[in-house]
Amino acid sequence: MTTQVDVDAEVKTVENVFVPLRDGEQVAARMWLPRDLAEPVPAVLEYIPYRKRDLTRGRDELNHPYLAAHGYVCVRVDLRGSGDSDGVLVDEYREQELQDAEDVIAWLADQPWCDGNVGMMGISWGGFNSLQVAARQPPALKAVMSASATEDLYVDNMHYMGGCLLGDNLSEATVMLAFNSLPPDPEVVGDRWREMWQERLRGSGLWLETWLSHQRRDDYWRPASVAEDYGAVQCPVMAVGGWADGYTNAIFRLMEHLQVPRKGLIGPWGHKYPHLGVPGPAIGFLQELVRWWDHWLKGRDTGLMDEPMLRAWMQESVPPRAAYEDRPGRWVAEDQWPSRHIDERPLQLTRTALVDDAPASERAHDLAVCSPLSVGMFAGKWASYAAVPDLPYDQREEDGGALVWESEPLDARTEVFGRPVLDVEVSADQPVAQLVARLSDVAVGGEATRVTYGVLNLTHRDSSDDPRPLQPGERYQVELPLNGMAHAFPPGHRIRLSVSTSYWPLVWPAPQPATVTVHLASSALRLPVRTPRRTDEKLRTFDDPVTAPESAVTDLAPSTHDWRVTRDLATDVSTLEIVNDQGAFRIDETGTLVRRSTTEWYTFRWEDVTSVRGETETVRRLERGDWRTEVTTRTVLTCTEADFVITADVDAYELDDERGHRRVHAQSWRSTVPRDLV
Repeated sequence: MTTQVDVDAEVKTVENVFVPLRDGEQVAARMWLPRDLAEPVPAVLEYIPYRKRDLTRGRDELNHPYLAAHGYVCVRVDLRGSGDSDGVLVDEYREQELQDAEDVIAWLADQPWCDGNVGMMGISWGGFNSLQVAARQPPALKAVMSASATEDLYVDNMHYMGGCLLGDNLSEATVMLAFNSLPPDPEVVGDRWREMWQERLRGSGLWLETWLSHQRRDDYWRPASVAEDYGAVQCPVMAVGGWADGYTNAIFRLMEHLQVPRKGLIGPWGHKYPHLGVPGPAIGFLQELVRWWDHWLKGRDTGLMDEPMLRAWMQESVPPRAAYEDRPGRWVAEDQWPSRHIDERPLQLTRTALVDDAPASERAHDLAVCSPLSVGMFAGKWASYAAVPDLPYDQREEDGGALVWESEPLDARTEVFGRPVLDVEVSADQPVAQLVARLSDVAVGGEATRVTYGVLNLTHRDSSDDPRPLQPGERYQVELPLNGMAHAFPPGHRIRLSVSTSYWPLVWPAPQPATVTVHLASSALRLPVRTPRRTDEKLRTFDDPVTAPESAVTDLAPSTHDWRVTRDLATDVSTLEIVNDQGAFRIDETGTLVRRSTTEWYTFRWEDVTSVRGETETVRRLERGDWRTEVTTRTVLTCTEADFVITADVDAYELDDERGHRRVHAQSWRSTVPRDLV
């Protein structure tokens, strides 16, 4: 259970201050300072586009006052074009955003209450740009904490994975279309709020079209990808994530390739800070942050750097569920990554089995698969944002459309930690084809819990920079890495490998149904097996999670989060419907009413790969007194064999009791983007 620590008497809050930028524009910031500030102290920056005044206010007030009470000035800045800041936000992680961050850091370091040392932190977008700004080496930036983020914008992001288009590409575009269409707050920016709002509505654009126009790892993705030059990062890095999140692979790469002091932490959580982590157990992460900042911003020896480089939650076996309150397990640690304590165990593929060794005659088989589009309807989200109920369900629901190999019941507990790899020789009957590999823990009763997976667009088998079509019938030796994992398979359970050619709607299907043949003689699964060590038992125990007091709100309408899979046998149409209605509430301190709702639909008709359709709708409402606004969006993504087709609409309203909804802006898009071997 998370404990709230009353720090109000120790912290002074500044609701808004405008930070000047080099071009004369300004960005809006909310600040928390130690109340008794006798001498300058370090500053900690969080820099994101998600509206400090209202939509992230609750989370900000859990985190920043706690850090401020421990001797830091915490500053939460709205990016240019978001919240109460000037300008228009036209894309993520572009040069303007990172240049502005350098200006903000320089401004912070120059304030009389700052001693010249600045840290940068964030989760998701804020984790991304913390790494990106670190690579630009602003002099005052001394350390960063990056949670649920990646250093490679193409390889591990919510747009593409293994060269496949992710369904979350549509989800994220929907989120940003809604955010970018919201007005600034008149109590902060004054009478110019309508002018600023119209500038955003007209200028932000349709990001989905931009992202779909870059289907390979081209120069659009490279500039802000730290992976292009790990050596550019010259300050210490803490990288944090969770096994239910989508960004965890980056932590392994950062631990391996960075050349600065670094720490990695991976828990059982989804897309949440670890002190708010779901599934649990959550940990005292704010206490860990204080240790991190004290060490690197104040020069205090907190013992932090005497501890192992990477700590991870070794998960125990659980029945398959779409949501977990907690994941049982224990903490394990490695002093370096890759670890010298992890051994690679190759498992060979026979017709139906995973075995340590098999005669050539048992592997001299070729198995073909052309999966139905229904494989993937129970896959859950690419990244679990709420974990209720967006985790993968029993894999027996999925495996009927896949090739399946299983081990014999295990004689002993087997702990796997790292990224499994499927080395596989394949051929296909189409120039574009996908391969999806899933690893499951099969209980004695047959229940199958997915523990990791990987996807590969086979045209990206050698490179995502320069994909090449397949020659039908030609054999290719490919490597398919699965996502990182830490899982303990109990004695008596089986390890299952499942391979399919589709995984909708987690990834968009290939343009034509493809049959892929697996040639077993040259195929094997490599498992990173870790032997438990006594040092695991001696790891320092994390403190219990704490936060500053919650923001006071009045609930006005309940929230609902539903995940429904249906199939209409009359039309052969299957639908995944995701309802994320966060209800309505009033922020007591500002009097602002907030209403947020998003609904997603992902459909397909039987075996028609061109029938797949993603549709999203959002409602966002902000009200206070005479200031009453609402924005609705609708986005639809469909395809032909040759193209992606986008339809999108935005409507913005001012609300009036007498005149009702008065539309102040309406815009529609319809565009076609050619498929590029995707």
